[in-house]
Amino acid sequence: MSQGYLALVLHTHLPFVRHPEHDRFLEEDWFYEAITETYIPLINVFDGLARDNVDFRVTMSLTPTLIAMLADPLLQHRYVRHINRLIELAEREMERTSGSPEFHPIACMYRGMFENARYVFETTYNRNLVTAFRKFQDRGNLEIITCAATHGFLPLMVNRKAVRAQVRIAVEHHQEHLGRMPAGIWLPECGYSLGLDEVLRDEGIRFFFTDAHGIMHSDPRPKYGVYAPIVCRSGVAAFGRDIESSKQVWSSIEGYPGDYNYRDFYRDVGFDLDHEYLRPYLHSDGIRVNLGIKYHKITGTTDQKDPYIRQWALERAAEHAGNFMFNREKQIEWLSGVLKDRKPLIVAPYDAELFGHWWFEGPQWLDYLIRKIAFDQQTVRMITPSEYLDENPKNQAATPMASSWGYKGHAEVWLNDTNDWIYRHLHKAADRMEELARTHPDAQGTLLRALNQAARELLLAQSSDWAFIMKTGSHVEYAVKRTQEHVLRFTRLYEDIRGNRIDEQWLEDIEYQDNLFPRIDYRVYA
Repeated sequence: MSQGYLALVLHTHLPFVRHPEHDRFLEEDWFYEAITETYIPLINVFDGLARDNVDFRVTMSLTPTLIAMLADPLLQHRYVRHINRLIELAEREMERTSGSPEFHPIACMYRGMFENARYVFETTYNRNLVTAFRKFQDRGNLEIITCAATHGFLPLMVNRKAVRAQVRIAVEHHQEHLGRMPAGIWLPECGYSLGLDEVLRDEGIRFFFTDAHGIMHSDPRPKYGVYAPIVCRSGVAAFGRDIESSKQVWSSIEGYPGDYNYRDFYRDVGFDLDHEYLRPYLHSDGIRVNLGIKYHKITGTTDQKDPYIRQWALERAAEHAGNFMFNREKQIEWLSGVLKDRKPLIVAPYDAELFGHWWFEGPQWLDYLIRKIAFDQQTVRMITPSEYLDENPKNQAATPMASSWGYKGHAEVWLNDTNDWIYRHLHKAADRMEELARTHPDAQGTLLRALNQAARELLLAQSSDWAFIMKTGSHVEYAVKRTQEHVLRFTRLYEDIRGNRIDEQWLEDIEYQDNLFPRIDYRVYA
């Protein structure tokens, strides 16, 4: 019998980036890199655990925008083209490094990694990785939860119907692709505001997550801190992040990923090798980009980097997995003596892209950790939020504090002097969408298509990713352009609908470009 629980939560998200108007588009690489470096490595871990009959529990959000991209035939085709280029580059690298005992084994490792990615993607799962995650869901190993439709930051949406639309569309999309209603939701950026749980309840959501201070400063103060969920007046449960376990993993300075034996993220052949040699693998403009082949380990804080030694890195991943498990055992043993009448729950949430993309050895660390928990101890039991609520149906009633994660924990990342200009446009568009839905309750034909596309453009403009990018300073031009384009497209649709002058050819063009949520019903805003 365990003394407490561990809920590992992976937030798996990318903004909707799809540009059929271009043969290759730079920002689409975010998606291809995530497939190669995070999603397929995680699937390989889960497949290995299932093959070895290791019982495990992981909670994973699959955001609607990510599901839409994973299921999109155009992006699936482009990923195969992308991975074929990387395999070709890795084979050339094997030839180039054939005389180097330090770098040749690493080049061989990448060739094997890329070939495995192609095989898993094309052969095992027929290009749709949603089916892979659904398989582990149906086995009972993964609890897959949803997120707002386009990862819109809900506390900053003043139009209540816009909030409800983000949640309802997400729930319907989730059910369509994963075959069941989501029990939980990852609130975008962990953004909670008073009354949001009532919307979740109305859409069938049972639980959500907040950052630690959202629970610790709830009203009344929680008896068990973040080590048990609280239940809002709506009946929806809120789980709080455990800071200690989270920081050990995500912090590149104090956490495991900063170990000097791990692969260095920033040193990439895309910037190290001759430009002419790399030209076939770069975009048409020739701009140098990361290509995913990295030969060096972190080594230290200077620019001097030593060659990466895979075996040393895996040994460190195993040690760090053991250390993480030991710390959770001691944490739960201590908490058990304090809480007394309830087993403590440690909620450890991370961005999924940390595992593999940013921290190359992260998937192996996760594999080691799950196996160690299964076989090397009896203090900690892995659990999903739904299982916890089933086993512990009585929980403290309290109201969480309005909060987010990120800098200062109160939405400042998504509302500051770099991005505050967007909100007056988003608020106006939301009000106009409600007006359109109310004044056209039974649209048909071209009008129906235009109204549904207006809803898509509003949702895409509301993505919190654009405000986040504007704040962080990377790819700002793209984020500004995406916000402006979707708002302008929405505005033209609004004016064309009101003026009864819809341009069908233009409508068809933007339906093809912004094609997510094909079954959307604009009446969600009515």
